Amino acid sequence: MTSNRKGWRTFPLGELVKLASGGTPSREVARFWNGETPWLSAKDMKKFRLSDSLEKVTQEGANNGTRLIGPGTVLILVRGMTLLKDVPVGVTDRVVAFNQDLKALIPNGKVDVYYLGFYLTANKTRLLSLVDQAGHGTGRLPTDLLQSFEIELPELQEQRKIADILLTWDRAIEQGEKMIATKTRIKRGLTQRLLAGRKRFQGFAVDDEAHPAHSGAGPNDWDYLHLGDIAKEVSSKNAHGKKLLVLSCTKHRGLVDSMKYFGKRVFSENTSNYKVVKRGQFAYATNHIEEGSIGYQDLYDEALISPMYTVFETNERVDDSFLYKLLKSERYRHIFEATTSGSIDQRGGLRWSDFARIKVALPSLPEQRRIDVVLNACDKEIALLKQQIDALKRQKRGLMQKLLTGRSRDRAELL
Repeated sequence: MTSNRKGWRTFPLGELVKLASGGTPSREVARFWNGETPWLSAKDMKKFRLSDSLEKVTQEGANNGTRLIGPGTVLILVRGMTLLKDVPVGVTDRVVAFNQDLKALIPNGKVDVYYLGFYLTANKTRLLSLVDQAGHGTGRLPTDLLQSFEIELPELQEQRKIADILLTWDRAIEQGEKMIATKTRIKRGLTQRLLAGRKRFQGFAVDDEAHPAHSGAGPNDWDYLHLGDIAKEVSSKNAHGKKLLVLSCTKHRGLVDSMKYFGKRVFSENTSNYKVVKRGQFAYATNHIEEGSIGYQDLYDEALISPMYTVFETNERVDDSFLYKLLKSERYRHIFEATTSGSIDQRGGLRWSDFARIKVALPSLPEQRRIDVVLNACDKEIALLKQQIDALKRQKRGLMQKLLTGRSRDRAELL
């Protein structure tokens, strides 16, 4: 133990906690699994406060091959690929079991558990410097180095005040994330109902009965058209070698700047055979559209896309933003998957000839736009909440840097 000029003392972690290892009950014994006790692994270390897990064990399973720890225990990842870039840390809120890739740090009374959890989180760079590679891209945080890791401590009362301040931010972030999850679920359900015509706006509904030839596809007063009726393929090559940005198509985000998204070149240096995709045109990954890889080009006046993509544009019968939401829905992902599987094209994928035969249920153009406005409003609300959460996280990081180094000690004592 050493002291510094702030009056704080420095201890090796091993003097503050007891370390305990976890394990995995036999997968071959069914009665060990699918119980009510959380069994945490690296996949569950995404939150600071730990109370649930993807897999659970029974009481018998907890007594055979793993270990139970109580609430108020720090868990830290000590083995796994994640350790090559991050050191997840969390504090348990209830009794849990855990696997052999985690270590439990059980405080001995000299350190507040939440202070310790926050301190380790704030010092991940130092922890990462202790990680070595155990082979096959697996990181390992050696127990002896973890035990000797130095922790700066004020008096216990001040530790608790610091932890309480940071927990206030944590709870606000957690509440915000729950609100985002709720709003996202509501928006997903609303999207499904609006795009299928199960929810209509006043002034638009003429005949809400389902179309007899397309059960569940939409109301009777909507139009039922092939994509080829409202769009045409466009194939314009970059024959003159224009120096344009290259886009890639992603499952969730649609078209993105390839270099920014991947952080490196993943496309050919010679782009003379690439396709030009203009603002207001669609593009989809011909061989991977069943994954939902379709995008709308609203980033640049012109850009390039791999020749392995199909580009198309719509006519005046459809609102592009509405159609994009429709084609990005899970229902159409399944339709693309089924159409790709049933295609007789020996080259594989979903070529325009088959894509153009897919049917869509279209409300009138004004109703399409009304649906689009409502769904865009939902997206903006969720985006605003995410910005607020990001701001809270930045504030928390700043507080951690100050409070856990003693720079804002007076404030900690006052609160």
